[in-house]
Amino acid sequence: MHLRFSAFSAIAVSAVLVLTSCSSGSEPGAAPSASTVTVTTGPPEPTPAPPGPVVMTPVIGSVIAPPMPVAGTDGKTHLAYELVLTNTTEQIVTLTSLAAVSKGRTLLDLSGEGLAQWMRVIGNATTPTTTIGPAQTALVWLDVTVDDSTGIPADLSHAVTVSLPQPQPPVTESTMSETIAPTVVDNRKPVTIAPPVVGDNWVSANGCCDMTPHRMAVSPFNGQLWAPERYAIDFVQLSPDRRMFNGDKADLLSYPFFGADVHGVADGQVVSVIDSLPEQIPGASPAVLPLEQYPGNRVVQDIGGGNYVMYAHLKTGSIRVKVGDKITTGQIVGSVGNTGNTDGPHLHFQLMNTPDPLRSNGLPFVFDKFRLDSRAVAIDTATDTPVEMQHGVSAGDQTYRMPLALDVMSYPAR
Repeated sequence: MHLRFSAFSAIAVSAVLVLTSCSSGSEPGAAPSASTVTVTTGPPEPTPAPPGPVVMTPVIGSVIAPPMPVAGTDGKTHLAYELVLTNTTEQIVTLTSLAAVSKGRTLLDLSGEGLAQWMRVIGNATTPTTTIGPAQTALVWLDVTVDDSTGIPADLSHAVTVSLPQPQPPVTESTMSETIAPTVVDNRKPVTIAPPVVGDNWVSANGCCDMTPHRMAVSPFNGQLWAPERYAIDFVQLSPDRRMFNGDKADLLSYPFFGADVHGVADGQVVSVIDSLPEQIPGASPAVLPLEQYPGNRVVQDIGGGNYVMYAHLKTGSIRVKVGDKITTGQIVGSVGNTGNTDGPHLHFQLMNTPDPLRSNGLPFVFDKFRLDSRAVAIDTATDTPVEMQHGVSAGDQTYRMPLALDVMSYPAR
């Protein structure tokens, strides 16, 4: 599906703060009092060396943000996050395997095409790869799953095997194994909220945790990488015959859910509103927009606990709240529209850790109650043919779960 909010393709920077102190209470030239204490300090204690021998590591890595576990509609707990890998050498490096490991337990093991599917060199978002060119940086999107919440790891590290075409023994070998980018797991519980839409046949388009445009929208803003859309959902609604639109795809009125009510998902204060951007013509992405217009008309709400909600691409003139208002759960905020960086009507919905739609990292969430009806094979905005459904999906009521990509759901009225 090609409904878009933003699709762009961190190097941590440390700062040194020097604190100085001075004595007080003595005039220049005065003799020190009997209570004056003079402290002489020597060189600082040496920092102990890391354990183990010194080894060359051709690839270094970090995570954009520690993963936070969230329960999905597939009965598994997901830890979705991004690994940033940099080739420090002057030759091409190929990753032959990558495993997420915790206390000797392998939770995810990728290799070959299975690894390439989740990996891209920064600047080339369209080409799956396992190779990183000289001094290049790549991203690997990971989805570590466990079957039971009791099996959630406290931390994760990454065992990587790489091959070098020009080894220099004994410093580098043709095949090398290294462990990189250890990270703690953020053990906070995802916030529980109400769904933002009401009715049947709502699809979680571009949802977690596949390689969707949302997950791949890792962007360099103000000197670091951000992943604001990590768990974002594009809500579109199918008609009873499973079509997303009927008639001319360039006509907004061909989409029955255009103008559908968007509801507040929790109590909380409005921190920003934009409601003056025009509707786009469906069927094609707009020309290049200023970054601040990518979400289109939107409302950003502070729901507490460091969680900010964004309702985006809202219909022009439909927003019913202003900055400073307190939204209550179920209250109508605005209507589904087609404003901003989008090629078809939908509600773009995301939780994030700052009120800035772009300079933030996406946070997981769970809906308090809904019904999983089916799961689509794919959503194609170019055709009005009925959407095909996957086989073997267990339909039923869901509580405290996050919808996954292509889930088809019914949401009760409040």
